[in-house]
Amino acid sequence: MSQAPLDYPAMLRAAMRGVVQQALEEVAENGLPGDHHFYLHFRTSHPGVSIPGFLRQRFPQEMGIILQHQFWGLMVDEEAFSVTLAFDGARYSLTVPFTAVTAFADPSVNFLLSFEPDGPAEGGAETEEESDEAPATRSDEDDEPPAGGGGQVVDFDRFRKR
Repeated sequence: MSQAPLDYPAMLRAAMRGVVQQALEEVAENGLPGDHHFYLHFRTSHPGVSIPGFLRQRFPQEMGIILQHQFWGLMVDEEAFSVTLAFDGARYSLTVPFTAVTAFADPSVNFLLSFEPDGPAEGGAETEEESDEAPATRSDEDDEPPAGGGGQVVDFDRFRKR
């Protein structure tokens, strides 16, 4: 009887994604403790990624986000996380499956996970948020990001081991 060998690389990727998921769940419940902050890098073309169209045009392959001072509505489930971030003074929701994540870092404790995403590189699911006319969720709250400020794209090269 011929059986496929155990896929240890896939098991390891799933375990690493479990760390990312658990960290995000903790922050969704309790907020970021101390100086902790997260850099997340993900493949924008991965199926299930939902981002505004202007971000997909600007970053057709990969982009990075920072969860530190200005993020809202972080929600985490078994498959993905959703968060609202500010770009050019307007708030936009992003949804990212854990299988699209290529790197996770918490520079406050010099922690980095880097791995290949699962699944195909192209063919992300189309959603309403992908058009440039996607509605921004603007807020009149006092914690509104400064005009022209907000979202940043992160280069993870300085965290990668060479």
